[in-house]
Amino acid sequence: MRPVHTALAVLVAAVWGFNFVVIEIGLGHFPPLLLSALRFLVAALPAVFFVGRPKVAWKWILGVGAALGIAKFGLLFTGMAAGMPAGLSSLVLQVQAVFTALLAAVVLRERPGRVRLLGMGVALAGIGVAAVDRGLSGPVTGFVLVVAAAAGWGVSNVLTRRAAPADALNFMVWVCTVPVLPLFALSLLLEGPDRDLAALRALDWSGVAVIVYIAWVSTVFGFGAWSYLLRRYPASSVAPFSLLVPVFGMSSAALVLGEGVPALRWLAALLLVGGVGLTSMAPARPAGRGAVPLGGAEGSRAVVAVSPAP
Repeated sequence: MRPVHTALAVLVAAVWGFNFVVIEIGLGHFPPLLLSALRFLVAALPAVFFVGRPKVAWKWILGVGAALGIAKFGLLFTGMAAGMPAGLSSLVLQVQAVFTALLAAVVLRERPGRVRLLGMGVALAGIGVAAVDRGLSGPVTGFVLVVAAAAGWGVSNVLTRRAAPADALNFMVWVCTVPVLPLFALSLLLEGPDRDLAALRALDWSGVAVIVYIAWVSTVFGFGAWSYLLRRYPASSVAPFSLLVPVFGMSSAALVLGEGVPALRWLAALLLVGGVGLTSMAPARPAGRGAVPLGGAEGSRAVVAVSPAP
């Protein structure tokens, strides 16, 4: 990759890592489901009027919108509101690579090779260490919700691969329209209209800045830049930069929020990042005739590489 594009890839990873800090700050202004709904509303508007009509079947847009917007982000924001630290969330969420590989094996009939199986085992060991770390420092409810969010991300990755959108940015903008109304409805039902109205009435410039960062900087800029890099370079060249996201997430949470990074968390980070690297980069093999391959080694890596911002 050219130096300027390498710098862009690192910048996107930094933007996505810092996004967890911004989410944590945003949860001080809004209930989690309302914040997630506002994120998608602002990300979709006015962009949806400029990207043109959807270029894939609506079933894929609806499926990815539900898995990514409602499941992944609804659970992630709720888990962080339940006490899951921002830095640890940025790390644990990366187990999505394991869920993606498992779902690809079942749905796309892709046989994981030995290296990928090893990577999945190492990453799961990291999740175990992270669970122990969280159990020693506070309730595990938030941890479980973030792991569930990673599973939702894995579902959206496989659905995105089946959709195979030719225009990734067009696809993502339309996906952002799907969860808006369901998330608003869930917020009214679970968080209550009084709490939602109080948050909106108390909206100030810092709350606006949070929404703008999460929606436009992390989602529109981050995903647009990532898609640009994927169009210019093989996924295997771009995907490793996503492993920097938890590095930036944990370091920015420590610097801005004062989160500690105990020894167990460093061990969990080492195992998770190493395991995700092996899982994401290792080629997978189609399971014989009639299989639905991911496009060989490059295609299998692309499932993780095209994942949108946290």
